[in-house]
Amino acid sequence: MTATGHATAVRPTQHGAARLSIVSGALLGALGVVAGAFAAHALRGQLPPEALALVDTASRYQLIHALALIAAGVLHLIRPSLAARLSAACFAAGVLFFCGSLYLLAFGAPRALGMIAPIGGVLLIAGWLALAISVWRGPDDAY
Repeated sequence: MTATGHATAVRPTQHGAARLSIVSGALLGALGVVAGAFAAHALRGQLPPEALALVDTASRYQLIHALALIAAGVLHLIRPSLAARLSAACFAAGVLFFCGSLYLLAFGAPRALGMIAPIGGVLLIAGWLALAISVWRGPDDAY
C-alpha cells in the first residue's frame, strides 16, 4: 500500500523470487522429514550414535530453516525488500552448507569437510538478521 492507501503492484520478479523461496522451503521441509525419518528407522543400528546425532541435528536445522525460508518468501510477497530476498538466499545457502556438511560427515565424508559447517551457520545467522532488518525497515525499491 502507498501512503494514499492504494495497493502497489507486485513486480513479476518479486513474485518469482518469493515463489522460489516458498517452494524451496517446502521442498527442504519435505526432505528434512525424510532425512529424520530415514535416520530414525532405516539407519538405526547401521550408523554409529555419533553419525545418527549428526543426521538428527542436520534434519532439525533443515526443518527450522525451511520454515524460515517460507516466511522470508511470504514476507517478500507482502512487503518486497532486498533484505527479504537476502534473508531467503542466506537461509537456502546456509542449509546447503551447514546441513549438507553434517549429512556428508554422518555418511563418512572426510572430517575436513566439517570446516564448511561454520560457514553455513554464519549464513543461517545472517538470514535471521536480514529477516529482522526486512521487517524493521519495511519495503524498499531495491529489488
